[in-house]
Amino acid sequence: MGHTRRRAHRVARLVAIGAVVCGGVMVSQAAADGSPANGSGGDPTRVLGARDTRDARLARSLVDKLGTSRTAGSWIGSDGRAVVAVTDAEAADQVTQAGARAKQVRYSMRQLRSATETLREAPRVAGTAWAVDAMSNEVVVLGDSSVSADQWSRMRGVASAIGGEVRMERTAGSFTTRTLGAEPIFTQGGRCSAGFNVTNGQAGFILTAGHCGPNGTAWFADTQGNTTVGTTVRSDFPGSDFSLVQYQNTSLDQSSVLNIGNGQTVRITGAADPVVGQKVFRSGSTSGLRTGSVTALNATVNYPEGTVSGLIQTDVCAEPGDSGGPLFAQNVALGVTSGGTGDCTSGGVTFFQPVTKALTALGVSLPNAPASDGEAAGTASTAPNNGSDPAAQGAAGGPGGAGGAGGQGGQVSPIIPGTQGDTSSLAGVVAYAQSFGPGLALIGAGLLGFLATLLIRPGRRGYRGYSTRWG
Repeated sequence: MGHTRRRAHRVARLVAIGAVVCGGVMVSQAAADGSPANGSGGDPTRVLGARDTRDARLARSLVDKLGTSRTAGSWIGSDGRAVVAVTDAEAADQVTQAGARAKQVRYSMRQLRSATETLREAPRVAGTAWAVDAMSNEVVVLGDSSVSADQWSRMRGVASAIGGEVRMERTAGSFTTRTLGAEPIFTQGGRCSAGFNVTNGQAGFILTAGHCGPNGTAWFADTQGNTTVGTTVRSDFPGSDFSLVQYQNTSLDQSSVLNIGNGQTVRITGAADPVVGQKVFRSGSTSGLRTGSVTALNATVNYPEGTVSGLIQTDVCAEPGDSGGPLFAQNVALGVTSGGTGDCTSGGVTFFQPVTKALTALGVSLPNAPASDGEAAGTASTAPNNGSDPAAQGAAGGPGGAGGAGGQGGQVSPIIPGTQGDTSSLAGVVAYAQSFGPGLALIGAGLLGFLATLLIRPGRRGYRGYSTRWG
């Protein structure tokens, strides 16, 4: 009986020690790859390979080739392959032969776009949005919490008159612009993000959101207004949502490098339109680096300030202060943050102004980047930056390099390496601390158990010769 107690005591001590070790491993893992961006905003450590960009280009090219009357959009499937919605068997064969997967659907893109035009012509209701959902072959109309029952009923009437290609959904929260940034730029009464650096061949500019400020808005790198950045020289909002801030401070970096925080930088080598299902990244000074997927294209949002069309719809989270921040995949520019609903705790919907449309309308391009859809996306340098590359140094302490929040130096890379905890906001600090919770709890339980084995020792219980100490 005494030997049984001794064995049980020894096993209890070993279990306690094991709990401490396992808890330590969990905390180490959380420190290595955990960040608040792993929550509702997705896991930012997922590396996007060249196939993501290649399949997106394939899908777009097939849709362009077959036309809007024979296709109804495209997306990237869960297996990473391009999928194209088609309306006839012959088109399906062409898609398959090209190396993509075909899905035959009822409504063509021409019919779906006709439905969105009818919605656009109806009386405007602030708090509503709509976009073509290629995967369900429908136009999905969203109504936020600010839309009254009567307004929603009228919208339903419009949708019913269009036909079965329209689906109505209510969503929590309110559609708002996200004014307040990646690298923050400040003006009186507001803060926005530097999106991408661009040039017209003679001067340098920051491409950011149009709702951030009208023409003539002065921008600074600090809240006190001591360090000048530049002035808004072109703003388009509503209708679209983009603007140009012309650099006046020539000491700021104006290269095509994004600073995404935690010492990491990404060199942007091209611009493209995304594909539904494509994995994307967004950076902003409020919520840091976040990731998610494109859920729809050519979306229309009725903000309280006005209607914006042609937007990219995603499930990437964003918060006030992230406006104008960059949306990208691998090292290809896709959009700048416009607005949405929700936050990075509960998730939500975020809309982006497509970069390609903005570049064309403004007559500017990315610095030293090919005028393509990212063909060079897989060829950017991956050499570590030792401080000799001035392009990789801007933005670390200000908006000199458009992009993410914080960080010094880093590595110029065509992909996003693993990033550590984002603590650029109070929510980020709390979420980062919470990632250690399970490991710390296990360590605590193990220590308590070990202490108990030291304080509670098996007694003699009347058995002579039984040692009260462990051998």
